[in-house]
Amino acid sequence: MTNGNGAPPEGAPPQLNVLAQYTKDLSFENPNAPASLAPQQNQPAINIQINVGANKLADTEYEVTLSIEGKAESGSSVLFSFELAYAGVFRIVNIPEENLHPLIMIECPRLLFPFAREIIATAVRDGGFPPLMLDPVDFVGLYRQNLERAQGQPS
Repeated sequence: MTNGNGAPPEGAPPQLNVLAQYTKDLSFENPNAPASLAPQQNQPAINIQINVGANKLADTEYEVTLSIEGKAESGSSVLFSFELAYAGVFRIVNIPEENLHPLIMIECPRLLFPFAREIIATAVRDGGFPPLMLDPVDFVGLYRQNLERAQGQPS
């Protein structure tokens, strides 16, 4: 990259570093075991909700939390439910202010998601069910949806 006259650009390049990743909260419930572990007549209905939150820790450090809740039901019976809050601390440097919020709310959870997906799959498997492999998440769509929801609310 050059600045137009063949010289390198001024300033340092943008950086996004993962400083830590951790489970903040994990809950798995199998409220109707052992009956829920019997073969089911129909495929269970699985409902998943995903949210992203962020907290500024320092000038260049942010904690981003990916919250995933899910429930599998067969008829009126709950087979299992789970809640996971999986977080990371990210150092973000040399990002223009207008790009900071989308970076935190899209790219950071995108980096966390594969790890959260594995934790959920393992918890469901350890609960006696086949592993639940969550589909990839469109964090750009989720970001836009949350922006539209926020703009529709009164100040």
